[in-house]
Amino acid sequence: MQFVDEATIRVQSGAGGNGCISFRREKFVPMGGPDGGNGGRGGDVVLVATTRRSSLLEFRGQVHWRAQDGGHGLGKQMTGARGAPVEIPVPVGTRVYDVDLDRVLGDLVSDGDRLVVASGGDGGLGNMVYKSSTNRAPRKSKPGGEPELRHLRLELMLMADVGLLGYPNAGKSTLISKLSSARPKIADYPFTTLVPSLGVVRVGYESFVIADIPGLIEGAADGVGLGHRFLRHVSRTRLLLHLLSLAPDEELSPLVRYQNLRTELRRFDQSLLRRPEVIVLTKTDLLPPEVLGEVVAELRAELSDVGELFCISSHAEEGLRPLVTHCWDEVCRLRGLGEE
Repeated sequence: MQFVDEATIRVQSGAGGNGCISFRREKFVPMGGPDGGNGGRGGDVVLVATTRRSSLLEFRGQVHWRAQDGGHGLGKQMTGARGAPVEIPVPVGTRVYDVDLDRVLGDLVSDGDRLVVASGGDGGLGNMVYKSSTNRAPRKSKPGGEPELRHLRLELMLMADVGLLGYPNAGKSTLISKLSSARPKIADYPFTTLVPSLGVVRVGYESFVIADIPGLIEGAADGVGLGHRFLRHVSRTRLLLHLLSLAPDEELSPLVRYQNLRTELRRFDQSLLRRPEVIVLTKTDLLPPEVLGEVVAELRAELSDVGELFCISSHAEEGLRPLVTHCWDEVCRLRGLGEE
């Protein structure tokens, strides 16, 4: 299935039903009073988060959504039927923007979360409401309220415990394929991964979710390489893994690549700089042992204030178990903090 993480839709609630002008007419009651009923309220448009959806692909085929209008009021004080709402299922992690107002309406971050994005119009009043001591036969009613029309932009932000960051060809897709059952496209050229993918990493009977974020480059916060779309998926991860390739053919040094990534995170959202992180040196099997030792020692000295640093080779499956164990410990700690 194609992964789509952005969509624009048009939603319209139902209009309220009109109030009714009616008078009681029965045998032996020729001059009955007003009995016009109120109109029914129009239906709402509601977004509902569900784990059964993982993409916004459906909205490429259906752009317009409209709820049912409320029924008109009737005689004999009968209120019009309420319009049926429209419930639109969206993936967990969807953020909703009002395009015209340019503001966020809400985030749907848990299964079952609901957000009313267009409220139905109020039902109009029938003439029985206007009866008074001075007006015994009012010929006045109120029309139903107008429907609410909104243009919405939906953005899916992946919900994951661990997010993989790195330049193109840093080894993110290979790593997630070794740690989980996810099978992203893997090839030896930049931007092989064009959409984020999720994988479940098993740790005994427990598990955590890891996200493969497409490669980021300098200027990502400005949209270079679609970076602004990829960076938002980082926002809801608990732990960041910065993957730095040690392949000899890299143009920039690992330290420069790390600093560039941190700059893009800061420009996109400064709060991401406070997110717990782990440095992962990848493709270590491509360097001779003596050279590898020197490079790792130098990076440990330069990044001593960052935290943990791991050396792995996904291809040779070296160093993966200690990394998984550390990630699991950190995820458990961060989940506990979140629950508090």
